Formats: sequence, structure tokens, C-alpha cells
Amino acid sequence: MASPCLIPAHFIVFFIVSRLMSFIGKLRRSKNSLPCEINSLGLRANLRYDLEAIRLASTDYGNIVHESPSAVLYPTSIYDIIELIKFSNECPLPFNVAARGHGHSVRGQATAHDGVVVNMLSLKEHYKNGNGIRVSTSGNYADVGGEQLWIDVLKATLEHGLAPVSWTDYLYLTVGGTLSNAGISGQTFLHGPQISNVHELDVITGKGDFMTCSEDKNSELFYAVLGGLGQFGIITRARIVLAKAQKRVKWLRMIYSDFSNFTGDQEHLISTKGLEYLEGSLMMDYTPANNWRSSFFSPSNESQITSLLKKHGILYCLDMVKYYDDETVNSVDKEVQMLQEGLNFIPGFTFTRDETYVDFLNRVRRGEITLKSKELWDVPHPWLNLFVPKSHILDFNDGVFVDIIHRQKKTTGPLLVYPTTKRLWDDIDKMSAVVPDEDIFYCVGLLHSGSFDDWQDLDNQNNEILEFCDRAGIKMKQYLPHYKSKEEWIKHFGPKWNTFQERKAQFDPRMILSPGQNIFNYV
Repeated sequence: MASPCLIPAHFIVFFIVSRLMSFIGKLRRSKNSLPCEINSLGLRANLRYDLEAIRLASTDYGNIVHESPSAVLYPTSIYDIIELIKFSNECPLPFNVAARGHGHSVRGQATAHDGVVVNMLSLKEHYKNGNGIRVSTSGNYADVGGEQLWIDVLKATLEHGLAPVSWTDYLYLTVGGTLSNAGISGQTFLHGPQISNVHELDVITGKGDFMTCSEDKNSELFYAVLGGLGQFGIITRARIVLAKAQKRVKWLRMIYSDFSNFTGDQEHLISTKGLEYLEGSLMMDYTPANNWRSSFFSPSNESQITSLLKKHGILYCLDMVKYYDDETVNSVDKEVQMLQEGLNFIPGFTFTRDETYVDFLNRVRRGEITLKSKELWDVPHPWLNLFVPKSHILDFNDGVFVDIIHRQKKTTGPLLVYPTTKRLWDDIDKMSAVVPDEDIFYCVGLLHSGSFDDWQDLDNQNNEILEFCDRAGIKMKQYLPHYKSKEEWIKHFGPKWNTFQERKAQFDPRMILSPGQNIFNYV
């Protein structure tokens, strides 16, 4: 029998090491899927590949989805963004690009797996003149960079005695980010969403084209981008409607135990004149009367409300606000009293605060600072935001608020519910944003905060809520939508789906932008 051929040990070691180095090399290449030619571009100095930049761009406020990009662009001008997108289009296999503002999405919408995340806030550091916000007092508008935070827009416009008319509850969001969704708050019933208060946009399309658009110029792009979830272009400037700013607010909170009275009064108030803000929320007997988002009640008030919660289990809070200034200070109390006439809140359970206009608009910031001090801000947030048609809001209360949420006692976080009217969503049929078919619909926000151990339980509850709506025939729409299949997106957009696809083919034919939405690269 022949003896086996003996291989010297050093050859075996060399072979193993060679294979290992080859494997490591492949790993390195797979971790950075960008073409090496990208480093010959003029923007190369603004591309970052370090672990810290990648980590920060891999997740968002939701802390649920984690998708690592290959690089992060810190642009010094819009031309860096244009060059990046044009280069991607020229590649045989284009890479994805996602614009990231303040990262306040909750399902990884601003991520770009193996692509490039554009840190839009970087633009704020490179303005040679001014701060990216230019106010026209003669035209009552502000030209605002898409990377600007709404809190900075407020500060800049107040210097001229003006302010935007439509807000989000949280002001540390970028202009481009909220306009890519809708931008809603308690002023929406009066002025419409933020997307209905824009005169003009500058946009970098998915082809790398820089275009100015409005309802009269490049209107197809204008309407596509408003509420377009970042699918058609990156907003670099918006011309925002302004009006005279007020100085102070009368803020009233009235408590209800009957949901029908609560919604009836809300619908009455949005049909009357004189009110500037209206929202509603819920309190449950297993959570404190005050929450991180609104510490409205004094300790003695909390004691009263806790006793009432033990009796009813659920209470509903109606918040209404009247603005005033030096000219109306003597009449504001009478106007508030007139607005309260005929309302059906529980007698003796109305509470009032008087605040500056700025403090009221920026009220959520106080809660953020408190949570950050307790290390409770950067936790998972499996939020669910819905638009529920008026015709089914009572069914929604019975099936969701009472049966699912209160019965399961899992929810920890604000629960919002307030009406708005479709007629103030100007040109909504042309825009990408979708809402229910009825004129009045309710904005419902289930703003859960979880831990890294239990957020999945809250997400399962969200799925149960969606399944209930489907069974009950509640034709709601998700706001800040999150879906996992093409079929779900088609159902979401309904009659707008074909137009949405056609616009994608027109403005981003290689499907480069906003992959984190999972609309055209669904799994």
C-alpha cells in the first residue's frame, strides 16, 4: 500500500492564512458596496466611512430598524448632493441614497442599506451669508432650507413679527422631513397641514436634476414631492406661508368621560370661528395623569383626576387654545368663555394655563429634556399613527381604546385623537399624501415608548389594532406609513398608486431615493 503524500506544515499554514485573508478581503468589499470611483469625485472629502458616522445613520428615533449604509455624506452645499445622485445614476448598478434630517422617523425610513445617507443638517454649517432662512415681510413668506429645523424657522420669522401658520407638535424636525409626509398638529383643522402651506420648492430629483417647482411651474414634481415620502426628490428649499405672530396663548384642557360627547364637542369646535388650536388625548387608569409630552396638571389636580380615573377607567381630554396679543388681551377671556358655551365636559374639570406663544408651540421640548435626563429618550418607539374616518371613530374607540389598549394595559405613552377636515388639505387629490375619503377624519397617534426587551409586545398590539380596523371595515390610512409588501402599498395609495408609480419612473427611474420606505424595494 502506497504511503500518503505528506504536506509540510508551513505549506498548510500558508494555505490557511491565504484563504483567511481572501475571506477577510471579500468581507471588506461587501461591507462597502460603493464603486471605488466615488472617491475620485469632488465630494469625496465630505464622505465619511468611520464607525461613528455609520452608527448614527443606521437607525432613527424608533430604535427598531438598524440598517447600515456604506457611507455618510456630510454635504457642504446642494451641489455635493447633486453630484452624488448623478454618480449613482451613472453606475451600472446604482446605489441607494437617503436624505436624513433629524432622524425622527420610527421605522428606518431615513436609512439606506449599503448605500449613502445624506446628513442634511450638515448644510446648516456652511452658509456663507445668513442661516438658510430668508423672510419676506412684503410677501408674508419665508424661503427656508430643507435642512432647517422648524424651531429655527420660528425664531427667525418672529424677528419680523411673523410665523408659519401650520405646525407639528415637535419643532425639532426638518422642513424637508415634515413636508415629505404632511406635517400635522392642532392647527390643521384651521390652516390645513404644512404641505398645504407651501408656495414653492427647490428639489433635487432622483436623476440628479435641480428643479424649482410650484403649482404653476413643474407642478407634477411639486405635487409629487409634497407627502411623497422622499421617493421623487430631496427638498432643499421651501417657500413657507407666514402670518402675523401672536404673543401669548390661553390654553384650556377639559375632561370628558363620554367619548361621544368628547368627539361631538371637538367636531363642533372645528366648525366655529375663533379657535386657533384643538387636540384631544386619552388618560388611562393605569398611567399618570401627566405624561412626558404634557405635564399640564398640578399635584392637586392630579389627585382629583386620579379619583375620577378610578371611577371611569378612561378619560378624554380636549385641549383648545386661543392666541392673543396686546391688542386682544382685554377680550381674550370673554372669547374663550364663548367658545366653551354648550360644551359637555365634566363640570368642574376644566383647567387653564397662560403661556407665551413660543413656549406653547415648543412645549414638547420640555418633555424631551426631562426624558433625556432620565435616559428614557433613546428607547424603542413602536408608534402607530392613523387617519380614521369620522363615520367609524366611535367603533374605533370601542374596539381599540376600550377593548385592546385599556384591556391589555400595555401602552406607555401619549394617546392622541383629534379631528381635521379634508377641505383644508389643498390640492390633496394632486399630492402624494393620502387621507380617508370623508370630509372629517381623526388624527390618531399611539405614541408608545418601550424598552429593548418589550417593544415587540407593543408592536404586536399595533398589528392587532390594524387587524381590528380591517375586520370592522374601518377604511383608515396610516400616517407615517410602514408596510412590508407591494400589495399593502397599493392598498394604502388606492387610486393614487398608478400615478405614484408613474411619477417614480419620471423623477427617480432607477429607484435610488429613500429605500428605507420599502415601497419599490419591498421585501
